[in-house]
Formats: sequence, structure tokens, C-alpha cells
Amino acid sequence: MGGMRVDGPFLRKPAPLADGRRRETDEPLVIIVDDDASVREALSELILSASLQPICFGSTQELLDAGVLDSPGCLILDVRMPGASGLDLQHHLAENANPKPIIFLTGHGDIPMTVQAMKAGAVDFLTKPVRDQTLLDAVAGALAMDAARRAQALVVRRHVERLEKLTPREHEVLHEVVRGQLNKQIAFQLGISEVTVKLHRSNGMRKMQITSIGELIRTWEMLPAVMGSGRH
Repeated sequence: MGGMRVDGPFLRKPAPLADGRRRETDEPLVIIVDDDASVREALSELILSASLQPICFGSTQELLDAGVLDSPGCLILDVRMPGASGLDLQHHLAENANPKPIIFLTGHGDIPMTVQAMKAGAVDFLTKPVRDQTLLDAVAGALAMDAARRAQALVVRRHVERLEKLTPREHEVLHEVVRGQLNKQIAFQLGISEVTVKLHRSNGMRKMQITSIGELIRTWEMLPAVMGSGRH
């Protein structure tokens, strides 16, 4: 594949929001990191042929400086590059709780390296040269994984926002309901009347937009542990 400029207009870095993030609704990016310009060019062409949006970097440092790692999408990483390697970047993302899906594409892979990358959560570990369809299938899987994770994270954020509207007592009551406590047990434990427990329980579930105990339990299990505890 030739004739396409790697740094053409379709590879402009997307404008982030004021806090450095991109919107969840933005088009996903297929972020390519490889120190070989010809590889970046070929991969860009391939990604564009699948109606996807590529963006290229010649090193992991260039990528880190660009501020696009929080965008929807996935990474295609070379393993060995000048400076920090692709495996180093994978470790960096893990340390910063960024689960962006990674596809490793390398001409220098070996079994221990493959095992290390896959155990650390890589979507795939492919060796150059790779069939176009094999890589596109891996990208499709990675983008689907990222979309599902982001959708789940959005649901959790909404639950957290609703949880924060509860009074401390409503939070305590719902926490005890999730633990399987009956109204009279909760009343005794908190030193309030059973009628008051029912009132807090009803108000709390209304604020959480929950209509059943089963839904309450499922929602509570999705919350960060510190927020789902009895302390608020």
C-alpha cells in the first residue's frame, strides 16, 4: 500500500474537552503506535478501508503527550520501539486504571512475550506480516469490547449520581435491605421505628429509580465498594 500520507487531515488529533477527555459519543479511534512510518501508513490505509478512524504515533511518548488515551477506541501497538515499549505502555495503562483494549502487532514476538501480554489483558498478539482480515477482526473485537465497557461505566456513573442524592439515613436503610435485613431488624439496629424505615426505604428507592428489591441488589453490586457500604 502506498501513496497515502500518514499525517494527512484524517489523522488530526481530535480536540479534547476542557478536562482533556473526549465525549463518549465521539467516533472511536484506532490508535496505531509503531516507529516504522511505512507500517503506520499501511495500517492507516487498512483501518480507513474499514470506515474506521486511525490516528498514528511514532512512539509511546508521542502518544502519551497527545492526550487521546481516554477516547473511545483501541490500540494497535508495536512491542519493541525506541524508548518505552508497547509492553511498557500496557503496564502504564494498567497502573492508571485505563482498560483500553490493546492489540499487539510485532515482527519480534516470542512465546514468553505473548504470554506476558495476554495475561496482562491484551486482546490479541499478532505477528507481522498479518492478514488484513485477521487484524480487522481483532480491531472489531477490541472496539466492541471498549464500547461494552464504556456503556457499563456510564450505567454505573448514573447509579452513583443517584446514590449521592440519598440522605445518610436512606443510604443506611438501603444498605441493610441489600444485606437481607427485614424492616423490623433495620428499625431495631438503627433505633428508629419500622414506619420510619419503610419511609426511608421508599424514598431511597424512588431516588435511585428502582422498583424492586432484586433491582436494588443488582444495582448495589455495580457500585464502587466504598459507596455501596453503609457509610455515606
